[in-house]
Amino acid sequence: MNKILIIDDDRELCALIKRSVLTENIEADFCHSGREGLARLKGGVYQLVILDVMMPGMDGFETLEQIRKESSLPILMFTSKNDSISKVRGLRAGADDYLTKPFDMDELIARIISLIRRYTRFNQEEGAPKLLSFDGLAIDMDTRLVTTEKGVFELPPKEFDLLLFCAENQGKILTKQRIYEAVWGEEYVYDDSNIMAVISRLRKKLEANPGSPKYIQTVKGIGYRFNKDV
Repeated sequence: MNKILIIDDDRELCALIKRSVLTENIEADFCHSGREGLARLKGGVYQLVILDVMMPGMDGFETLEQIRKESSLPILMFTSKNDSISKVRGLRAGADDYLTKPFDMDELIARIISLIRRYTRFNQEEGAPKLLSFDGLAIDMDTRLVTTEKGVFELPPKEFDLLLFCAENQGKILTKQRIYEAVWGEEYVYDDSNIMAVISRLRKKLEANPGSPKYIQTVKGIGYRFNKDV
């Protein structure tokens, strides 16, 4: 059975979420501070963390930064209504998704299930085929072959590495700096031409309509995101 950790100082909400996810065969632990949450993560096994931004003491952003130093677990953050600054800050710091309070419980459960499914797919047991499959696209990490409706082909190293990095972080908004440092392995120098050129080539090879990309989508003013719905 999958298990999640809820870190939120709203005790009634924590109890409500715990009862709700049990209907989907998901267990939940909860705690009410960032420091307690970090301690729980060290001593338990979880498939997802729900993290509130507004907490006394160590807030959600500080807690998120500490979690990301040790873990790649999917993290869903709760933010206040219309707080776009918190949403962007959380996504840039490594959150996988966010939901504004108040929210619909059915939507929360749907997001939890989606994030757990993606995490499970990208963290297969050792020895399992290293294949990422999406709608109309398959990426073989062993052979470095890509399969689309256009056929099977091998990408140049940078194109494959950039595609794989985005796909492994499906749904996350990735800044240009983060992409560059991960794929090129060197310090970002505010030159976006390399990234843009590689993504342009990828879209021409992978997309049925490169002008309206299905896979690697542009997030204006920030970077790119691999479509979470494919």
